Amino acid sequence: MLRKFLIALSLLAFPSLAQAADITGTAKVRDGDSVLIGNNRVRLGGIDAPSSDQLCLNNHGERWTCGVAARDELAKYTEGKSWVCHARSIDRRGRTVARCEVGGEDIQKWLVRSGWALAYTRVSHDYEADEAAAREAKAGMWQGAFIAPWDWRVRNKKTTILGATKPPDGAHSVLLASASGPVAPSPDCTIKGNVNTAGECIYHTPNSRWYTQIKMKISKGTRWFCSVDEAEAAGCRETKR
Repeated sequence: MLRKFLIALSLLAFPSLAQAADITGTAKVRDGDSVLIGNNRVRLGGIDAPSSDQLCLNNHGERWTCGVAARDELAKYTEGKSWVCHARSIDRRGRTVARCEVGGEDIQKWLVRSGWALAYTRVSHDYEADEAAAREAKAGMWQGAFIAPWDWRVRNKKTTILGATKPPDGAHSVLLASASGPVAPSPDCTIKGNVNTAGECIYHTPNSRWYTQIKMKISKGTRWFCSVDEAEAAGCRETKR
């Protein structure tokens, strides 16, 4: 009896996503696989794109801001267009995981086929063929060398390097240092995020009092953000000083 009551209560608190209304409207692109539509934070399901502070190597072995490129290419491709997102679930950050169409086109398919995201086969095999096509065409990230986004978030010296180009000597040091290196990944990505002793993520804009004292190192506790919205979407709050 208690079990039935708890199930009924959960259904009232969390209506079935299968019956939830589609999320529609124009989107503000946060990064290559997450957008904001109205007040709805949407994570594009079945794929994984590089974070905005991730670096890759191009076909000349030079580092480039592939995470920023993925975000900007998605924003440019969908600018002014209406999105229709079909909700699938809610992730641990409270975002709606959805399959989205832009102008009737599966936008996840476009991202993977264009080389700006990978098929996230841990949860879906829908985009494996598109990833193979991008790899063959050396599109986007596949032109050079990079670390898969899911590996990059927990990267270490044994992390596998992907891409069409044989990694040059020292590639690991470049790719591992991409997120929290001392130099911002782009002139537009200068907001510093770090974790305080209480475990909170705090962001500092260049005008913040303690900005220059935040040392950006290769660690899970620091990262660069390209906007206040992006920092807050990642769960960070502004410094109180």
